[in-house]
Amino acid sequence: MAAEQKMTYETWPASPEKQTLEAKNKFLGFWFFLGGETVLFASLFATYLALKDKVPSSDMALAKDLFEIPLAFIMTMLLLTSSLTSVYAMYHMKNFNFKKMQLWLGITVLLGLGFLGLEIYEFNHYVHEFHHSFTSSAFGSAFYTLVGFHGGHVAFGLLWITTLMIRNSKRGLNLYNAPKFYVASLYWHFIDVVWVFIFTVVYLMGMVG
Repeated sequence: MAAEQKMTYETWPASPEKQTLEAKNKFLGFWFFLGGETVLFASLFATYLALKDKVPSSDMALAKDLFEIPLAFIMTMLLLTSSLTSVYAMYHMKNFNFKKMQLWLGITVLLGLGFLGLEIYEFNHYVHEFHHSFTSSAFGSAFYTLVGFHGGHVAFGLLWITTLMIRNSKRGLNLYNAPKFYVASLYWHFIDVVWVFIFTVVYLMGMVG
């Protein structure tokens, strides 16, 4: 079966993301990639925990002074909701409903943009209100590296999904692009899971000292 041949609802397979050898190779490579990303994030978490509240003077803000749970909670809800909308998108992909898949992916992108907007606001607030910048302390460097690195992954995920949506807007679904949408969705779930750990380790644990 040619990967880019015209498909119909009747001929669309139950697992379109796994129908070609290229798709299976993409999955294998993707899991290796996620393994490397997991190790990298683990090292950033370890560095953050080692440098948390390490500031050069006693009058500088610590984690419990900086972090605001309501803002972090809203950011968390945006990402978790975007993970759910991504699931809906993949459900419609499996049911060969391209328009609804695109709709839910578009909502996913909007939620992700909302998250990034709040993160930019958060960073700006810390810098201008608390003078807590990347170079102000070891704590600042560790915090901005971890959270900013994750934010970069969110931005990349949004660019990836948006590019797929635009490039395939007139092609519809086929066995060539279905694995690409699916892998992008898995990547999105991964960065959502990483954020849950950030919310717990950085914000919740930071509030209790």
